[in-house]
Amino acid sequence: MKQVARNLAAVDKIRERSQVAAGRVVPSSGDLPLHSGRRIDATVMFLDISKFSSRPSWTDMEQENNLRVLSLFFSEMIRIVLDYGGTVEKNTGDGLMAYFTRNSASGITSQQTAVAAALTMFSAATTIVNPLIQNAGLIPLDFRICLDHGPITIAQVGVARDFNGIVAIGTTANIASKMLAFADPNTILIGTKVYEGLPALWQSEYVTFKTAQTGWFYTDNNVPYAFWLYHGRWNIPTA
Repeated sequence: MKQVARNLAAVDKIRERSQVAAGRVVPSSGDLPLHSGRRIDATVMFLDISKFSSRPSWTDMEQENNLRVLSLFFSEMIRIVLDYGGTVEKNTGDGLMAYFTRNSASGITSQQTAVAAALTMFSAATTIVNPLIQNAGLIPLDFRICLDHGPITIAQVGVARDFNGIVAIGTTANIASKMLAFADPNTILIGTKVYEGLPALWQSEYVTFKTAQTGWFYTDNNVPYAFWLYHGRWNIPTA
């Protein structure tokens, strides 16, 4: 009975505090009261290391090696997100989730910014991170990046004091996460809403159709929501 009473009291408290306001900037944890959120249009990124769970991780040495690899990889990937004005929501151990919003000063779309960040991630992995991993006698990393764009609610959820954090709520975030099941290692997969926000040259030169069999449909006309493969990469200067 005590647990039921506590749950009912929590429901009442959440109902009283819950509020969602419109915004254009990704809020930080300190900007939002608990159980409140901010609606924004954003491009959501999911990065996932391919088959990381199959890497040897039983002995102390194997675990230490994996820690070194993850630390090197994610320290660089997170810096790249921040360099492009993105916000990292969470690091999942073998992946990360981030958001990008439109740069109103430059006029560059959040879709273009997110794709540019993804390209920089692959460039950094090829030229810096994986060579360092290989030089240490360890297995280099393969990874994939999925991007979708649309309205999401950035919310502060959890309980008071230390056990709460920022999460993204909405179909866009769900699609970006589920896209990983369609993405091969070392690829960038984008949703149609990301494709539509890219420059025409990027669309024509670097994007090919992947699939319409995604399981998602537009609610107004029941047309399938398609995924696209972005196969361009930054040109890496050679010495």
